[in-house]
Amino acid sequence: MTVIYVLDILGTFAFAVSGVLVAADKKLDLFGQIIIAFVTAVGGGMLRDILINAHPINWIGDLNYLYTIFFAVLFTLLFKSKIAYLSKTMFLFDTVGLGVFTLLGLEKGLSYSLHPLVALIMGMISAVFGGVLRDVLTNKIPLIFEKEIYASACLAGGITYLILHHFSAVPENINFVVSAAVVVVIRVISVKYHLELPVIKNDLFTKFKK
Repeated sequence: MTVIYVLDILGTFAFAVSGVLVAADKKLDLFGQIIIAFVTAVGGGMLRDILINAHPINWIGDLNYLYTIFFAVLFTLLFKSKIAYLSKTMFLFDTVGLGVFTLLGLEKGLSYSLHPLVALIMGMISAVFGGVLRDVLTNKIPLIFEKEIYASACLAGGITYLILHHFSAVPENINFVVSAAVVVVIRVISVKYHLELPVIKNDLFTKFKK
């Protein structure tokens, strides 16, 4: 079992926990909480695999993802009142998962001979669309559509990977770690210092209006 795989499982766990918490806040029953945990944790990777016609789909080919999700649901139900104290730890797992999912999706896209730009998009889909599905199903505005720096961190990490990969600047394992670290660092700094993307309210012609 590689370190990257362990990080992938930890990220899946953190994403699933976040899904359960959102579902519980929306007063969904146990079945609803399991479904939201599932789509949050593996929805992005599943959508990626469907788009590139990759089989077996991620969680079908590796049941450890399902086991992780069920454990995350059980863990959250048993220790929900205590998870608030683990918020920083969960945020770290979530952020690491974001970086790992981005790079795994990107690498899978490249392995299917996709154009690097398309592979980059596949990496971002892997990382963020589980959260999009969670928010849509629970009637929330998806996080990536708000000002918070989230998908942009994935984009920066993916571009870093492609540049280093193109120039063969470092071994692939080092490239993976460095690029994932870019995602983590940008995400952590943006949250710590409340950095946000600008909201465009006016166009070039607004100032000429009476």
